[in-house]
Amino acid sequence: MAAADRAAIAGGRAGVQLMERAGAAVASAVLERYPRGDIVVLCGPGNNGGDGFVAARLLARKGRHVRVAATGPLASYKGDAFFMAESWNGKIASLGPEALDGAAVVVDAIFGAGLSRAADGKIAETIRALNAHAAAVVAVDMPSGISGDSGEAMGEAVDADVTMTFFRKKPGHLLLPGRSHCGEVVLADIGIPSSVLPSLDVKGFENDPALWQGAWPTRRLDDHKYKRGHAVIVGGGRETTGAGRLAAKAALRIGAGLSTLLCPEDALAINASALDAVMVRAFADEASFEAQLADTRRNAILLGPGSGVGMPTRDRVLRALAARRAVVLDADALSSFADDPQALFRRIKAPTVLTPHEGEYARLFEGGGDKLARARKAAAKSGAVVLLKGADTVVAAPDGLAAINAKAPPTLATAGAGDVLAGLIVGLLAQGMPAFEAAAAAVWIHGAAAEAFGPGLTADDLGGAVPGVLAELER
Repeated sequence: MAAADRAAIAGGRAGVQLMERAGAAVASAVLERYPRGDIVVLCGPGNNGGDGFVAARLLARKGRHVRVAATGPLASYKGDAFFMAESWNGKIASLGPEALDGAAVVVDAIFGAGLSRAADGKIAETIRALNAHAAAVVAVDMPSGISGDSGEAMGEAVDADVTMTFFRKKPGHLLLPGRSHCGEVVLADIGIPSSVLPSLDVKGFENDPALWQGAWPTRRLDDHKYKRGHAVIVGGGRETTGAGRLAAKAALRIGAGLSTLLCPEDALAINASALDAVMVRAFADEASFEAQLADTRRNAILLGPGSGVGMPTRDRVLRALAARRAVVLDADALSSFADDPQALFRRIKAPTVLTPHEGEYARLFEGGGDKLARARKAAAKSGAVVLLKGADTVVAAPDGLAAINAKAPPTLATAGAGDVLAGLIVGLLAQGMPAFEAAAAAVWIHGAAAEAFGPGLTADDLGGAVPGVLAELER
């Protein structure tokens, strides 16, 4: 974002013009949502504070009663922020909890997206007091205390009702816990042209259909089921059959022409009696399992749901990878390599998607950092697309391309939801969608289906809600 600012200024946009438009966007958000009551604007030491001074001036011009409290005197401001602070005609009080007295609306312009340290002293006291206050809070760019890069709360952090940001969202608006501090996120155009983006080599995106619809499988009048791909789901034994069935049905719902559930012989009758459109095949041993993969029309394979952790699952994963088909590895298929992750990574040659939750991630990968950084590191190390699950799922490719998914309602915290997601991914891979786009599309559709169904969701309901989402995408 700093580079985008610099590029816009180099292209002829004045810094004060960008700051004026940012402050105007904040003022408009306050006037639109909170038409009455006293306003307090909290201004920090940098350009974020400059935006706050602009908002204060414009709100006062509209007849609102506005007070400003700042972290330092006028002389402490530099550059464009000094110019905007100097243009404020009212008093400037010292920032502190007492500045909030009588406020109906507070504009948080203390820190912006580039925060690199935790708040302390009076600033930390003020943030604590603000979070306990009844006033509505409009944050400028990021709620103060939240890192725009990682979403990390760096000590005390503001709980905003509205966050007004500029040009493009930042990772911290989407990653937790940052997203939970932002409230409604409003994106404003402040005059930075989109033409600056190619020079910035942007590889991080919010997950959205615009990111992957260009790779979406097309439908033709002469299609038949074999053209739509054949997904194979490797299920578990008789005590864990449900996971594989959920995934196999999801693969069909997302458009795969055929879906076959491979399972041990003791689970054959259970699965066959519970499935209609999904084919069921049994294997007795590893040789018969490998024989099931001989048909090259079975072009995408999912392993892990209900499989059990251990050498049998590990062996099947390696055989599936050796078949050079598109592969999705979920749940037990990942945990089975906890003692030797490199044995898995060395065998990844064809399009492969790994779908760990945080616990499974920790078994396979080392290193800390924020969720976006960790997903990227895992993808680079494994050679696979990594879908690091959670309410802020990140999809990352080995080349650093990444998408953060914010469409994930809390109702997805239900048993079997991950099995459905894995089935959606393998169903899209079967149709020829590239691995990154398939994973990003599947997680977005998964969340949209949960949103469409609403409260009371179980994993069985997710597949039935997918067609409505697909119809909306087609429209």
